[in-house]
Amino acid sequence: MNPCHVTKAELRRGLLAVRAGLTEDDVSETGPVLARRALELPELASARTVAAYVSVGREPGTRALLDALRTRGVRVLLPVLLEDNDLDWAGYEGADRLVKAGRGLLEPDGRRLGPDAVAEADAVLLPGLAVDGRGMRLGRGGGSYDRVLARLEKAGTDPALVVLLYDGELLGEVPAEAHDRPVHAAVTPSALHRFSRG
Repeated sequence: MNPCHVTKAELRRGLLAVRAGLTEDDVSETGPVLARRALELPELASARTVAAYVSVGREPGTRALLDALRTRGVRVLLPVLLEDNDLDWAGYEGADRLVKAGRGLLEPDGRRLGPDAVAEADAVLLPGLAVDGRGMRLGRGGGSYDRVLARLEKAGTDPALVVLLYDGELLGEVPAEAHDRPVHAAVTPSALHRFSRG
């Protein structure tokens, strides 16, 4: 399947089908590797506040990274999905403070900080299914993170935008629309990938 001749929906279906073929061991073994690799990024290693997310299902694991950041004294913000698909935020206070929410998500049970809290982040981890050489990210299509990126732009902040992926999810081209914003880096188990911030 040539990515530049498929729609976002077709590309999502193909990438999700590959992820569905991963075993639980594949997923659990990848998380700690991704955490070590991600912390090689100076933008994450030096961040005081990181907006992240809790991986679910066959997503590349974030939990080891969340705990590593918290151990370093980093303030970690996690999303809370609102009814309109926008995101509120709350602080991560450990895995035992995560609760099941709608759509199979896990969310922190602490005080809600408001949708604008993401503007305090030095780095933002974005979920994604793929990224291309321009840094264009393919998300799941819900639009939640498009709103986050628009909110950051409106606030005039410039946090490092980072996506965690499996090897093989760096593509030649991802279909992009006018509102799509590139990420600055992608972390895969085997490498760090940087994209121009120009």
